Amino acid sequence: MNSSSDQSRPWQQWDFHRAITPKNIFIALVLFVLLSISAHNTEIDIAVVKTSKAILSAIGIGESQVLDGAVRFAGKAFPLQIAQRTEVSRVEDFDPENLPLFAYVEFAENREYDVMTNTWSSETVEFLVEPVGYLTKVLKKMWETVEMGFWGTMISIMISLPLGIAASRNYAPFKWVYSLTRGILSFHRSMPELILALFLVLMFGFGPIAGVLALAIHTSGVLGKFFADEIENAPPGPQLALGSSGAGRLKVLYYAVVPHVLPAWIAYVQYIFERNIRTATVLGIVGAGGIGMELKGRWDLFDYGHVATILLIIFITVVLLEAVSQRIRKKTI
Repeated sequence: MNSSSDQSRPWQQWDFHRAITPKNIFIALVLFVLLSISAHNTEIDIAVVKTSKAILSAIGIGESQVLDGAVRFAGKAFPLQIAQRTEVSRVEDFDPENLPLFAYVEFAENREYDVMTNTWSSETVEFLVEPVGYLTKVLKKMWETVEMGFWGTMISIMISLPLGIAASRNYAPFKWVYSLTRGILSFHRSMPELILALFLVLMFGFGPIAGVLALAIHTSGVLGKFFADEIENAPPGPQLALGSSGAGRLKVLYYAVVPHVLPAWIAYVQYIFERNIRTATVLGIVGAGGIGMELKGRWDLFDYGHVATILLIIFITVVLLEAVSQRIRKKTI
């Protein structure tokens, strides 16, 4: 009903709310047109068409480029590659009497075609085969990625903690300090890790240090904002009570604010740590260390069996990390 005055009239004369009006229809049409333009700009319409074709192709109707690509990858991704096969001539200080554990030497014939003479030539090549050599290599790279996430988070906390306190409206010593620190945190958040990693690789060269610093700079902006917002939202009662007893601002912050915001801070840090490890897996694509470099190299060589091994290890790591994080969260919060 439109108003309470209608209740004084018989119900047959009540004016009910009309959801479908010319104004609402016009607004709906404008929204539909705007959403349609936006969907076309982001190629959502093409994605819907190609996905529909893939579904139809899967049940035997027509052909689909999407389905063909997925089938081609799946066909080459299995079985997973966990063995390392290296030509003996490329192994430094190779000693056939002192092979690595479970490793063995196998012989293979390499055939090459000479276009000039129209003849084939062949030679026997020795290969050192380590049955779990590639899996071991991927695990080491994954551990390096976890370390990148850990140190990126630690440095991020060291940057964001003082900035977060200074960026809280109720504890910033001056208004310009508040504005400046908020601006710094916004700048850090606005810089994507991948772009930062590109610049840092130019400055520090290829390796994990570029990835660590890229993670630290970006996530310090995120953590600093979370820290500042939690301080500003802390209940004022305990702060006023402690302040009225003569305690300074730092003592009020330490005894009345930190105990209240600490559980939320711990949750934020755990989230950022998980996020940093996931992000660190792709920073290697631009040369910033970690398992991403290995993933990019294998992808460029079309070694999809090795790519599948890397993706499986990343998935297992994320699952384990989530399980450990949940256990820690239950004990700390």
